[in-house]
Amino acid sequence: MLLFGAAILNYVDRQTLSALAPTIQRDLAMNDRDYADVLNLFLVAYTIAYLISGRVTDVLGTRAGMALFVCWWSLSNALTAAAGGVRSLGAFRFALGLGEAGIWPAASKAVSEWFPARERALAIGLYTMGATVGATIAPYLVIPLAVWPFAENAPWLAHLLGPGAGWRLAFILTGLAGLVWLVPWLLLYREPRESSHVTDDELRLITADSATATTAAPEPPWTWRRILSSRVVWLLLLARLITDPVWYFFQFWFAKYLHAERGLDQGHLTITWVIYAAAGAGSLFGGWASGWLIRRGGAAVDSRLRVMLVSALLLPLSPLVASTSGLTASLVFATAIVAAALAWLINLTALVVDLVPVRSLGTVFGVVAAGSTIGGLVMNSLVAVMVTEQLAAPVGFLDRAVHAVSGPLLQSVQGQGYGRWFWVMAFLHPLAWLMLRAGGLTRRHAR
Repeated sequence: MLLFGAAILNYVDRQTLSALAPTIQRDLAMNDRDYADVLNLFLVAYTIAYLISGRVTDVLGTRAGMALFVCWWSLSNALTAAAGGVRSLGAFRFALGLGEAGIWPAASKAVSEWFPARERALAIGLYTMGATVGATIAPYLVIPLAVWPFAENAPWLAHLLGPGAGWRLAFILTGLAGLVWLVPWLLLYREPRESSHVTDDELRLITADSATATTAAPEPPWTWRRILSSRVVWLLLLARLITDPVWYFFQFWFAKYLHAERGLDQGHLTITWVIYAAAGAGSLFGGWASGWLIRRGGAAVDSRLRVMLVSALLLPLSPLVASTSGLTASLVFATAIVAAALAWLINLTALVVDLVPVRSLGTVFGVVAAGSTIGGLVMNSLVAVMVTEQLAAPVGFLDRAVHAVSGPLLQSVQGQGYGRWFWVMAFLHPLAWLMLRAGGLTRRHAR
């Protein structure tokens, strides 16, 4: 439940900007390119943090590492209320990314410490559902604050916070919630061996099928050389790079798509709750399904891949989100795609836990997850260009770097709208599944 709660807070803080994007863009005079740059700064920080936070978790331990990450991102989110323009907003979101990434290697390490293989995917699904719950409730928490007339009803607060008092207060309150969560975490969380509530039989069950159970002594932590030369690590990293952009799109851009293409105003964007409810359902089903296959005698890796194949076969529905005429039908197809994408992601995450020794899990998870944010960076740049009629000159080092590497690609999709991106999403998961199968991931000890 503590991991579930942390994931809720993580996504409430992350989605506050996306839910309030139309209002914040208006108040800070930001266009879609500016918005994409702010998202990319968050993802650059997220990538850096993934590479560092996994090692920090392995060194400090799950309890101290998680406390550090939650404290950092909560303060960063609260400080976002002080943003006065694109640069300051980007700086605060960069700081947020440095903290938020750490929850996932720390949570995965906690799962490896507390659950046997057949229960890990479901456990990951449960705390990931916390993320989707956070994303679901975020619009209902923050949009009413953004549209409430503070100048008329609370002039003292409007004067204190300045223009955009509502969305600034939303960042302050959601940030402070994370500091409250730290109290039960520090009081309650312990490793199973340190807990007085775990019996010897339960401890043997937890460790019976771990990656180190077959050896006389625990396997030493993997060195950086071993990590970076591991075929398994590169396969999983590339799979996340290819497929995570789908989930990032629905987090960062789908509300803007509904606003721009479907005519929904800021107040009606609360309808995005159905997307995150579907993500939660997909997380639970994906974790349950692979666990059910394992309980019926299937190997852990094979069971994960079977569920991932079913998920991948649903992603070609993506173009129907944009091509169907009615909003209801569009949302139905979007929810199916998101549910499939999250079922895939849960099992891809479980593969890391299955294949990596627990003493190296945080570090390897961070490396693999870095592929996720690199994919998100590429997606943000592509989508921003697709929805912009005129390709502006690169601004800043990040924009110049993206254009230097992929300038011709960006020009080829310029101004073609959201529909082209929905077509791209149709092929990403099937491609990644074929790569994992061809790469021999079914061989448990492949290196």
